[in-house]
Amino acid sequence: MSEILLHDKPAAPEPEKRDDVILSARDVTVRFGRTTVLENLSLDVYRGEILGFIGPSGAGKSVLLRTVLGLNSKQSGTIELFGVDIDNVTDQQRVSLDMRLGVLFQQGALFSALTVKENIQVPMREYLDLPKKLMDELAMLKLELVGLKPDAADKFPSQLSGGMIKRAALARALALDPDIVFLDEPTSGLDPIGAADFDELVAKLRDTMGLTVYMVTHDLDSLFSVCDRIAILGGKKVMVDGTVKELMDYDEPWVQSYFRGKRARQIDMSARG
Repeated sequence: MSEILLHDKPAAPEPEKRDDVILSARDVTVRFGRTTVLENLSLDVYRGEILGFIGPSGAGKSVLLRTVLGLNSKQSGTIELFGVDIDNVTDQQRVSLDMRLGVLFQQGALFSALTVKENIQVPMREYLDLPKKLMDELAMLKLELVGLKPDAADKFPSQLSGGMIKRAALARALALDPDIVFLDEPTSGLDPIGAADFDELVAKLRDTMGLTVYMVTHDLDSLFSVCDRIAILGGKKVMVDGTVKELMDYDEPWVQSYFRGKRARQIDMSARG
């Protein structure tokens, strides 16, 4: 399946070898009018890791995600994907980079007028020239990959449960066999069992597909159970990053309140680095 897709992709820009950094942001500043949301922010995401990205509500977590995806403009700084500066690529090279990214937006963001199968096929129609039969086969494979039954293919988003919507949206994010997937609050609105199942699915996909995962989340259980590293946004930049254990020992009021506050829980840290 990967060979079929790769043969249809435009030639990618030549990346520079930079160890295992797959996404690098340096001194990124983003403003909306007179309001500065991010200022001189720097962050690296490493190949094969699940990075949890957290911070207070309104701090700019989704703004950074949208800036990396090219949906927001930045005032200064550089963002590199796969060693390539996204501001210095041709349109064709940008398309090639985009095809290596998968995105699950908040609440799934499925197109309500399209079936699940048609939603999964949106990236295929946008970037590839494949016969309908092959797109149908690929869509069904993605459904199976995320744990949805075949009969979900012809259902509309309004006919799905919250957990099914998240899985269908994840199947769409995986449509082009990306190298990195961006998950924006993927377990928001799910019950604890559904959220745990989704976290387990993400970890399994990372291991079987070799994915890199960038996860914006508020879910403490997700941070403890699947994230290899956590970056905390505060004061318009990345305040600190590290493992859960390292961050629980970080002497900063918001961080301590987040990990050790009233809604935190006692975790056996021997299982996490």
